[in-house]
Amino acid sequence: MKKYIIYIGLLTIGLLLGWVLFGYSSNKETEHDHDEIVETTQMWTCSMHPQIMQPEPGDCPICGMDLIPAEGGSDGLLADQFKLTDNAMALANIQTTVVGKGNVEGNTIKLSGLIAENEEANAVQVSYFSGRIERLNVSFTGEEVGKGQLLATIYSPELYAAQQELITAASLKESQPALYKAVRSKLKLWKLTENQINQIEETGKVKENFPVYATVSGTVTEKLVEQGDYIKQGQPLLKIANLATVWGNFDVYENQIDHFRKGQDVMITTNAYPNKEFNGTVDFINPVLNTNTRTVTLRVVLNNKDDVFKPGMFVTANVEGSTTNNDEVLTIPESAVLWTGERSVVYLKIIPDQPVFEMREVKIGNLIGNEYEVLEGLFVGNEIVTNGTFTVDAAAQLKGKKSMMNKEGGKISTGHEGHLGIDKNTSIKQSDSTDQNERIVVPENFQEQLKAVFNDYIGLKDALVKEDSKSTSEIATSLLNNLNKIDMKLLSDNMAHSHWMSLEKELKSSATSISNTSVIKVQRDHFKHLSSNLINAVQLFGVNEKVFVEYCPMADNNKGAYWLSKEEKVINPYFGEAMLTCGEVKQVIE
Repeated sequence: MKKYIIYIGLLTIGLLLGWVLFGYSSNKETEHDHDEIVETTQMWTCSMHPQIMQPEPGDCPICGMDLIPAEGGSDGLLADQFKLTDNAMALANIQTTVVGKGNVEGNTIKLSGLIAENEEANAVQVSYFSGRIERLNVSFTGEEVGKGQLLATIYSPELYAAQQELITAASLKESQPALYKAVRSKLKLWKLTENQINQIEETGKVKENFPVYATVSGTVTEKLVEQGDYIKQGQPLLKIANLATVWGNFDVYENQIDHFRKGQDVMITTNAYPNKEFNGTVDFINPVLNTNTRTVTLRVVLNNKDDVFKPGMFVTANVEGSTTNNDEVLTIPESAVLWTGERSVVYLKIIPDQPVFEMREVKIGNLIGNEYEVLEGLFVGNEIVTNGTFTVDAAAQLKGKKSMMNKEGGKISTGHEGHLGIDKNTSIKQSDSTDQNERIVVPENFQEQLKAVFNDYIGLKDALVKEDSKSTSEIATSLLNNLNKIDMKLLSDNMAHSHWMSLEKELKSSATSISNTSVIKVQRDHFKHLSSNLINAVQLFGVNEKVFVEYCPMADNNKGAYWLSKEEKVINPYFGEAMLTCGEVKQVIE
């Protein structure tokens, strides 16, 4: 019995030693194997074709570029959230603001408009009898005339005959008083005065030429006849405007109409007198909406006794915005909102201490000053992006998250659908690199060659502003020539080379289309695509110059369109004189 106890004890000790020696080693190997498995789950993708996913590094099967590590899914973020690097935040100067309720009363609404003649004070000087203008006493448009001033001298055969009738009737006025009275009345209808009629009757002499006197005082705005012209009875001779008062006509967008009323005080400023302000009141609001510009005309009557305002002068009206039914409304800065033509979106900073963002659709109301009313989608305390919004949107698209032009999210292919994530309608996107949103470093020579293309683009924009289709076509040809001069051999980096090849193809296509047409509307359609791709090129490579990205929400049939400018002042190439200052600066590319 004692012998079995010893055997059992030795066996137990042996099992314990075996577990210590081999079991621990096995666990170590298992842990090591597990680490190897974790390491091999790293996937690799292509920066140009994010739909490519491979379990090991290599070349992209589509473009041949080196694959880069794909983002891991262990960051704890939800499906539509994404994170930017600190470097990207600094480069794009991304700034955020906490949303709070603000009283909109006292906020100023700015309107742009033109000075026009007061139509109620205008007059047309006509001839009351037919004949030939022997002498025209008004020499030029803009001349001041006074009531009773001699304007012209006219020879009239029918007036000559009527004078002879008067002389004959005067000798028969005792026997035929009705005839005498009818002849005098006829001359009065031709605006001859009692003194003129009496003088003809008393002297018995017929006047060959009769004067035409001004019936009103004012400024000659248009000469409708010249000396020696034959005119008919009632034909206009001159247009005379009384400029003691003038109209200021301003465009009001339909979403601002409810902020204006007749009798409202308006403060007028003009570039001609930058340090002066002029008071006026709203006299009339057109009840009919202009369907082309989606605006109504608001009219202000201005005192002009000092001849300060000239018809055709650009003016700005500052109007104190009236409040809505609610004393307080939720408002956000205008720069925070991105438009797609149908949707308005903002970007929320989800985690206060980290650069984690998510797109949010919002419903906005009126623009009052530089603030939009928020009707739905945001709450007090939300933190939103107010500067660098386009950069954040570009990052969202390239990471396959919900974005301005990608409502459902998902990776965006950059093959034939639109290079570098550029939507072929209106959107602006930035390219991706290993460090999100960093500018690609290229030789200065390449930037200078790109700048020559950019300078031609600015000339193209200015020609469209002037609606000069011939110059637009010629400058587009010059832009094409400068595009052909860009040396791609200067780009040694595979990513930079691939990006430029994609952009160059689109730029050449748009510029060629512009150069081959003289129809200004078609040129503007292609200019929209040219702008989207050149914006991307300038963002990626730079031109050693500050560039402004500007946007008009009403262009392209209210879908919105962008363009580049060297100056912050908005001059719209999509509408010309019709809506010269419609738009705003959406981004500054340093």
